[in-house]
This record gives sequence, C-alpha cells and structure tokens, in this order.
Amino acid sequence: MTTSDSPNADSSNADSSLVTSVISASSPVTLTEKAATRVLDHMTGKDNVAGLRFGVRKNGCSGLAYVIDFTDTVGDEDETFESRGVKIIVDAKSVVAVAGTEIDYGPSDDGLSETFQFRNPNVTGSCGCGESFSVS
Repeated sequence: MTTSDSPNADSSNADSSLVTSVISASSPVTLTEKAATRVLDHMTGKDNVAGLRFGVRKNGCSGLAYVIDFTDTVGDEDETFESRGVKIIVDAKSVVAVAGTEIDYGPSDDGLSETFQFRNPNVTGSCGCGESFSVS
C-alpha cells in the first residue's frame, strides 16, 4: 500500500491509510496449515496467480459476507500478507473488517463436505443461517 506524498492530498485519505497500515501490520490475515495446503494444491498448474484475494462485500441480513478467490493482480491500495507460503491480498476497504482473521479449511456445518472457515475477532454478530456477519 502506498500513500500520496502530494501536498494537495486529502488528509482524511492519508489518515485512513495510516490507520489501515497500523491495523494490517498488527493483525495479519493468516492461514492454518490445512487451509494453506488446500490453497497451494489449487494454485498448482494455474498461470499468473498473484495470490489469494480475501475480502468482504455487502450481503445478507447482517451486512457483510466473505469473498475469497484467486487473483492475478495486486492493486496499489491492496494490503498483502504472507502465510505458510501463500500470498493473501486484501483490498483496502476490507482490511478493517478482516484484520486478524485466521482462515481454516475443514468440515462444513452439515458434516458432508469441507469448506473454508473464518475465525474473525472483529465479528460482533451474524445472521441465523451463518452466511453474513457484522463488525463494529
């Protein structure tokens, strides 16, 4: 992530960039060994994969839902983390919501399949179906 050195830069943008940098530096997004193995297995043989993009989007009755996918780009405003050999890329708007999250991979709630699971210390509530969450 970079901040503008321009004397005309909006100070509120500079302030939010500083806050984002402090949050991301002290609370990285991490993967468990099982999640990293799953991601690395799926990255094998894919061309031009820069890493795993992780973030949130507005969705559901509680407000936010996780978004996770492979990406071939890293934007200027993205934060990047390295965990167990996987580069995790988080857009600037999602950093505050996902800071400190541990991504795991294991049995789903129904016990019939496996899925990514998120241990996010910022979650303050979730909907009944578990598809969306809120942060403070």
